[in-house]
Amino acid sequence: MESVVGAPDPGLEGLRRLRAELRGSIAALEQALAAPALGRSGAWAERVDAALVELSADFGEHVAVTEGPGGVHGAVVAAAPRMSSSVRRLVGEHAVINGLVRDLLARVRSPVRAGEVDAIRGQGTDLLGRLARHRQRGADLIYEAYQVDLGGET
Repeated sequence: MESVVGAPDPGLEGLRRLRAELRGSIAALEQALAAPALGRSGAWAERVDAALVELSADFGEHVAVTEGPGGVHGAVVAAAPRMSSSVRRLVGEHAVINGLVRDLLARVRSPVRAGEVDAIRGQGTDLLGRLARHRQRGADLIYEAYQVDLGGET
């Protein structure tokens, strides 16, 4: 497929920064979910809640930068209309991921009993998997459009 090499920079440096911040939030949620919960489900839920709040903020910023006015997705579609279906898929994933985050926040903000921890971890793991796949598809989109590797940020 033909890339849009030479097209104006659609804010890729900002996207790299946001990508790194989002990766940090994802790692924090992964650590919170994996923390011991036996005999301390309340404290465990508070830690998961804090990680989800951070993730929600970073993901919200990601959505604003990609979908908002002058966003990366608009620039990609303007430069390469053939990629509009890929952009629509990513936008749809934003709604699903936001819904999962909201659901998890509601679950950990209610009193969490020990027997609920595994189910919450399962839902959190599903969220983490969706985020990983979304990030991969987003990186593929940018690479296809601009022949730019967003990189494996640290």
